[in-house]
Amino acid sequence: MTRVHLLRHADVENPHRILYGHLPGFPLSDRGRAEAAAVGRSLRGAGIRRIVTSPLERAVETAEIVNAQLAEPVPLVTDPRLREAEFSRYLQGVAYWQVPLRRPLWFVHRARRGLVPGDETIERMGGRVLEVAFQLVREHPGEPALLVSHADPLQAAWVVMDGRPLTEREFHRKSVAKAGRLEVDFEAERVLAVNYVPPPAPNGSGPVG
Repeated sequence: MTRVHLLRHADVENPHRILYGHLPGFPLSDRGRAEAAAVGRSLRGAGIRRIVTSPLERAVETAEIVNAQLAEPVPLVTDPRLREAEFSRYLQGVAYWQVPLRRPLWFVHRARRGLVPGDETIERMGGRVLEVAFQLVREHPGEPALLVSHADPLQAAWVVMDGRPLTEREFHRKSVAKAGRLEVDFEAERVLAVNYVPPPAPNGSGPVG
């Protein structure tokens, strides 16, 4: 059995509350750095042997802070398959409240993912995250690992692993909070169990929520 932790990046510095998508210049906030450090402390006894992260700034920063808190730093690499949702490239750069006005294809996206050019279905988006996880399981069986990604890809992977209907309702029914993670146990090419772990309190006093 191999356990892989699927972690969402921590809180981001975003005072103007815009959709940042794939844009550069959005590092972690003070709270986010504290969250990432708390996650690292919570994983000290998990035997993490390697970390693979999305190449986006907020994910890399989260991964580096977590790594610094482990008992011993482990190899850390980036993998584009853990990137943010592709559709966020269309949404990025506008405030949340402006999306319906300035990004009208959002309505099509919410009605049925994958219809708009450049959009991904739930299965495709979750599948690329799971490709990375299964590759680690094949190449390093029995060695716990940490993947750092983003909300939409992780929630899509959760739907796929649960075998739930690939619908928008199911996509949003279970959410991965910032600095929250999925503990996934794999046996070869099979998912044995998925457990959601809420983000730890930044002061290390315990989970939030």
